[in-house]
Amino acid sequence: MIHFIGDSLLDTLKLVPFLFVTYLFMEYIEHKTNDKIEKIIEKNGKAGPLAGALLGIIPQCGISGAAANFYAGRIITVGTLTAIFISTSDEMLPILIASSVPASTVAGILAFKLAAAVVFGFAIDFIFRKPLSHDHHDEIHEMCEKQGCNCEGGNIFTSAFRHTLNISVFIFIVTFICSLLISAAGIDALNNGFFGIPVIGELTASLIGLVPNCASSVIITQLYLEGIMPAGPMISGLAVNSGVGLAILFKVNRSIKENLKITGILFAAALISGLVVSVFNISF
Repeated sequence: MIHFIGDSLLDTLKLVPFLFVTYLFMEYIEHKTNDKIEKIIEKNGKAGPLAGALLGIIPQCGISGAAANFYAGRIITVGTLTAIFISTSDEMLPILIASSVPASTVAGILAFKLAAAVVFGFAIDFIFRKPLSHDHHDEIHEMCEKQGCNCEGGNIFTSAFRHTLNISVFIFIVTFICSLLISAAGIDALNNGFFGIPVIGELTASLIGLVPNCASSVIITQLYLEGIMPAGPMISGLAVNSGVGLAILFKVNRSIKENLKITGILFAAALISGLVVSVFNISF
């Protein structure tokens, strides 16, 4: 047990400097581009899903929360909202970068999520498009700030350090559990086991990804990096995971029925995306 704890701690500590630099860069982007991004989302027009998908892959925590508020105010369509949620990667990107994952792998994952976001975004708008009004909501980043993201204002070094500390704790816990599982069952058995079962793996990963917290994206990314979760379930889990976006949507949008419908649409889109990867044996 002590051996596993030591190895997991060492593996986590190796990532800390890279995580801090990555989060520092993300915080810089957040503070420099936040208002511009929100204006682009607000003025996207019929190209909303494309603009939303492209902006969603930008590594910042506030965009999914802003999108939820824009939808609640009927400034963007449900298709644009879904596109942003699907393309948003939450903690996936910094973890992949810190883990020295090949750039081609990172680019492949982001490209697939982007393509899925665009396709489903436009398809959803074609089916569910509603007229827009201009009843905008305030407190765009309230929920995100409660999660410790500090999306508006503040010292970027402090925010980056806090974010690095929080994610490092999650990574240590997940790495430790993965080490125990691999030791007990073997990597091949785990890879071909629960998450390797067609549909069940994607379904389970999608349920994990629905948790409106950074822990879910950390878990999914680490399971993928450890070889326990195949590419299909990984895509499903990360496509449905929108950071705190869904939590903010349920807070600011008054219609619970509508919120549940959007959640169901997002879940279905993520599940289908993961199944496409599995069925066609797409690797990243």
